[in-house]
Amino acid sequence: MSLKEPYRPPLYTRFTRPLLKVIARPIFHLLADVHIQGTEHVPSQGAYIVAANHISIYDPPFILAFWPHILETIGAEVVFRRPGQGQLLRLYGTIPVHRNGYDHELLERMIDLLRQGRRVMIAPEGQRSHQVAMQRARPGIACVVEKSGAPVIPVGVVGTTPDLWQRMRRGERPRLELRIGRPLILPPLEGKGEARRAARQQNADLVMRHIAGLLPQEYHGYYAGQAIPPASQADQ
Repeated sequence: MSLKEPYRPPLYTRFTRPLLKVIARPIFHLLADVHIQGTEHVPSQGAYIVAANHISIYDPPFILAFWPHILETIGAEVVFRRPGQGQLLRLYGTIPVHRNGYDHELLERMIDLLRQGRRVMIAPEGQRSHQVAMQRARPGIACVVEKSGAPVIPVGVVGTTPDLWQRMRRGERPRLELRIGRPLILPPLEGKGEARRAARQQNADLVMRHIAGLLPQEYHGYYAGQAIPPASQADQ
């Protein structure tokens, strides 16, 4: 499936996205103990995919606020209907995703954005885990990489638990960490049919193993015992 017209974010996002970053950063610094590691791994030019673990609704705004570049991002269609959250998603120009079924149009849209040289943030798990332990990735990220040729930057997010806002309100200033790994070039896919689907899942799992390598052991979940430490990334 191909989109008839190249997708481009709404024009107003040229102004709202930088503004939202400027507003969000001091709020995070005020209410939490923020630590950012690995920004030197972010390419200065060109398209890439940011792949991060997804614990709660706080992950995307945390990443978007402190990432060196403006990122394209997606959000569950149901969140668009929530007061406050929906308005913020629209202001940022978030792309809605329908979680029931395989969203071909969404995948094509992300591929199109990457081919335009934009940077796209993806949660390979496909949904929030609601706990620190990671779930198994869905193969969608491997499909996007296959058709766009974009490198993947693994990102580990620590501290954005579902009770984050409650802890902030109590004045706890919880520790939040954004750990950025080196860019990955995934292996080319071979075979057809079931073999190719299996290869996509393997590549999606590979991304998650690199993300696990950036996270504390209790975050590994499905990928316990499979994490690839950052020092090993250059050899994968």
